[in-house]
Amino acid sequence: MSPLRLLLAGLVALSCIAIAPPVADAQPAPVRVRGTIESINGDLLIVKGRDGRNVTMRMAASVSVAGVEKISLSDIKLGAYIGVTTVADAQGNQKATEVHLFPEALRGAGEGTQAWDTAPGSSMTNGGLDKIVEGNDGHTLTVKYRSGEKQVTVGPETEVVRLVPGKRSDLQSGAKIVAAASRNADGVLETSRISVGLGGLMPPM
Repeated sequence: MSPLRLLLAGLVALSCIAIAPPVADAQPAPVRVRGTIESINGDLLIVKGRDGRNVTMRMAASVSVAGVEKISLSDIKLGAYIGVTTVADAQGNQKATEVHLFPEALRGAGEGTQAWDTAPGSSMTNGGLDKIVEGNDGHTLTVKYRSGEKQVTVGPETEVVRLVPGKRSDLQSGAKIVAAASRNADGVLETSRISVGLGGLMPPM
């Protein structure tokens, strides 16, 4: 596997981690840490979370870093492979809080829909963009995956981004990140996959 594909594979793994129920003798389930880098000291990151608390993480030697950059919905064409985070409204309609465009090399990764943790009741759906319908309240996207399809509404407030290769030097104080982390046997929180917003962006996924 090429270095580029390894890097992108690490990124999609971050985007597809589900919070699973505990299983006897299973490894601790990964968690997502979202926030702003306060400081970096060698392999240690101190991140100020959304709740204002600092989280200390160790970066694995093989940590993969991916960039997240802002685009427009018009940059996403029919047939593209995308991920959509949604929250259902009172009528059960799926409102998109964010849409992210995957690199073509990762088509099929994490395909399907699962519970997510950006907001109560949120879910993540990865699949092919089958249809776009423009309406009074925005655009309705039909996302198809192997076991079905999902219709989601994209409004003016929906954040639209794409995933691109990043580099460790993108991890600077003040950068906004989402990291997949888990606690090792020694109790240290360690991350092997980090998505960093480019141009000051907070990764919305």
